[in-house]
Amino acid sequence: MSRWGYPPGQGQGQGQGQGQGRSGEQEGADVLEVVALSALTAFLMSVGNGAAGEMGKQLLLSTGALVRRTTGRQTPLPTSPEERTELAGLVHARLRRDARLADEWALVLRTHGRPGTPALARGGGLPPAPRHFTNRQRELRRLAREATRPADGRPRVALLHGPPGIGTTAAALRLGAEQHARFPDGQFYVDLRDAAADGGPGPGAVLARLLRQMGVEPGLLPAAAADREELYRRLTADRRALVVVDHATSPAQVRGLIPSSPGVFLIVVVSGRPFALEAERVAVGPLSDRHAARMLRDLAGAEEAARVRTRLPRLVRQCAGNAFALRAAAARLGTEEPDGSRPGAGPGSGGGPEEDAEANDPVREAVRAATGRLRPATARMCRLAALGAWPGLDAPLAAAVADASPDEATGMLAEAVDAGLLEPAAGERHRFRPEVRRYLADTAGPEHGVAECSAAVVRGLDAVLNRALHAAHAALPGSWRTEPAPSDGTAYGAEAEGLGVLRTELDNVVRAVSLADQYGHVTTALRLARALWPLQLKAGHWDDVLPALRIAARRADDHEPRTRMAGALHFQLAHCLDQLGQREEADRAVLAAVECERAAGHLRGEASAVEMLGLFHLYRWDHPAAHERFTEARGVYERITSGQEGSGDLPRALALLDRHEGRALRGMDRLDESRRLLGSAVAFFERTGEAYNTARALTDLAETLHDAGLDIEALAHITRAERLLDPAAVPHRQYLTALRARCETPV
Repeated sequence: MSRWGYPPGQGQGQGQGQGQGRSGEQEGADVLEVVALSALTAFLMSVGNGAAGEMGKQLLLSTGALVRRTTGRQTPLPTSPEERTELAGLVHARLRRDARLADEWALVLRTHGRPGTPALARGGGLPPAPRHFTNRQRELRRLAREATRPADGRPRVALLHGPPGIGTTAAALRLGAEQHARFPDGQFYVDLRDAAADGGPGPGAVLARLLRQMGVEPGLLPAAAADREELYRRLTADRRALVVVDHATSPAQVRGLIPSSPGVFLIVVVSGRPFALEAERVAVGPLSDRHAARMLRDLAGAEEAARVRTRLPRLVRQCAGNAFALRAAAARLGTEEPDGSRPGAGPGSGGGPEEDAEANDPVREAVRAATGRLRPATARMCRLAALGAWPGLDAPLAAAVADASPDEATGMLAEAVDAGLLEPAAGERHRFRPEVRRYLADTAGPEHGVAECSAAVVRGLDAVLNRALHAAHAALPGSWRTEPAPSDGTAYGAEAEGLGVLRTELDNVVRAVSLADQYGHVTTALRLARALWPLQLKAGHWDDVLPALRIAARRADDHEPRTRMAGALHFQLAHCLDQLGQREEADRAVLAAVECERAAGHLRGEASAVEMLGLFHLYRWDHPAAHERFTEARGVYERITSGQEGSGDLPRALALLDRHEGRALRGMDRLDESRRLLGSAVAFFERTGEAYNTARALTDLAETLHDAGLDIEALAHITRAERLLDPAAVPHRQYLTALRARCETPV
């Protein structure tokens, strides 16, 4: 018998007294207030959105078991606002007729916090606006007018656009600086230009970046894009905030960010041709000659401008009012003679734009002129690195691309930054402006030849792969899903260090998968994608790794079909898709993994993929299907014989399966069987000294005992789990505190 006083697996509605377990009518009213329909709906939404973290999943499973007890039948996890509302209504109606269940739900809602909207963090604000900002008053007035006009039911959105280098970003940042007091709830900036995926990040990834800026913890980030959009709207409701999305390339990226609150102003910045978006369109055009000359004098300084005053009118005309070209020209002035030549060279030998037609693209002319003033080795490095379109170019990667030493590459990077061809990024990394990179990449072939360009790309790919393999091995040293560390390159010691390197290199690795595919280096692409497994397992980043995994799984099917490599990549893809709430595609991917591993005769891989399918069902509250898959996985594992690959890991794999199966049985209300399997898992992990897994299994066992009404035993297991946990395991400790409160409160 369960704690609810009826046989496990049967419905609970019949024969329960409405006032049973109460001390009076007022207490009953208080409980029903806690479990009001709106509170239940919010709780179900919070549970679904918070399922990314380990303890989020724990609460998800506990809630699923309670829902089944409440409804008396198998109930799938709701995945939409409408489904959550419907389920909340069903539960609420049942609680009005069952006092004990109402008490239990009230305990769950009280101990795990009444879910609500996270507090909107002010974030880091916008990047600093350029100091020398000239003649954009018309654009600023139009932006300010959109920010301050009567709402009239229309969202405040501006589409700020102009040619590359013209100064669109500077205008948005200037508006933010001038109107700072108008947005007391924060200014938020998301730059999409560094996305490693072709075409930039998708809508869900853009929302994820913005929500992180707004203070949403990774474990509370909703999986589905629709839920992320809903959270964004709740965060910004009745707020006054500025959101700037820079280097957007499609309306789909920003459509979900269009604000519903009249106090939120969205500025979408497009470098190049604008796209269709319902917004106030603000075009940023060239500076007038008068204002361009002023900007050039401000940037170069009065003394330098006076020294070359006879050349200024021609320079202004050649820059064609483009802010980037003007900045590049100002940077050159200090290294040139008054006639435009370099020191020690004859007139006209500077390689500047003065010999070229004034109608040429000012950005490309500025890049050409800047490149012409570099040392040949630095110019070569810039062109070859631009071919890779690396999101983060540091000294080791630049050294590999240029086939130079790291010290030489460090000097080249500094020279390229001084010339305005590279911009400093996070850490010791650098990046090209998109229009600069395009010109350099276009000129690489004619300058250096196809063979040298291809060799540079391969060297870059090999460098990224080597670093990724070392980091993956350090981050997950005992896993058969990661390659052994290479014999050359930099080794990383602790798991945290390896994971940190993978985080830092994520954009480069994702870019390398696409680049390797583009250049026909399929094996490299597949190995790079597999190196992402520790990151997606331990740190998430599912939106970021998804494009690389899609490419790799496709190429594995084309070039290595029905192999272990294909199975491993479909496994990773399935894991990523499921975490993002793309369930149908995740199911297809994991079934493909099962098929590939089975065809390859890889029992451990097949069993692991079947086990993952069981976990998919478990976290969707389909406990019978989960139990069936776990039973199937056990059968595959048990076919591994002594001495066969994976046999050494078999006892641990079966212990993990005991835990999963025990959790599924709890959801089916088969509590005695659940206790037996979870107890077996606890015993194994205690014998092997795995404190973390022991604490997890003890938590599962305590919840099962609580469901069975054995709270004294449950409390003892909670205490054991607390002693085993590292002090840094704050979410798990908080969960155990809430579980203890539920066990200590009589119902």
